[in-house]
Amino acid sequence: MDATRDPLPLSRVHHVALITADYPRARRFYLEVMGAEILHEVYREARDSHKLDLRLPGGIQLELFSFPSPPARPSYPEACGLRHLALATPDLDACVALLEARGPTPEPIRVDEVTGARFTFLADPDGTPIELYEIAG
Repeated sequence: MDATRDPLPLSRVHHVALITADYPRARRFYLEVMGAEILHEVYREARDSHKLDLRLPGGIQLELFSFPSPPARPSYPEACGLRHLALATPDLDACVALLEARGPTPEPIRVDEVTGARFTFLADPDGTPIELYEIAG
């Protein structure tokens, strides 16, 4: 085994963690708009913090945290670090139609100039960019 050349034995992304400034609003968005199901929910009194484990359609797991007065997310101009959450879909038009029926209006659909795939963005209540990226089913 050559530690400098052998790949790490990773298999997939386990979850993505997000922090919200308004827990009830973000909870409602991920449950009602994004169609997530609750895996586990707890209020941590010592931290004055909620932690909500969610599963989005497709098995994608999110952790939603709340903390008192978190700083705003620097999106414009974009800051260094995690840029957006990208979710794959085999049917972008159906996703957009369902989202619009639930309230959010995603950006106009664009085409990735490198891959030719169609995609769009919307934002969660805290401004976290969520990309919907169409892939062959």
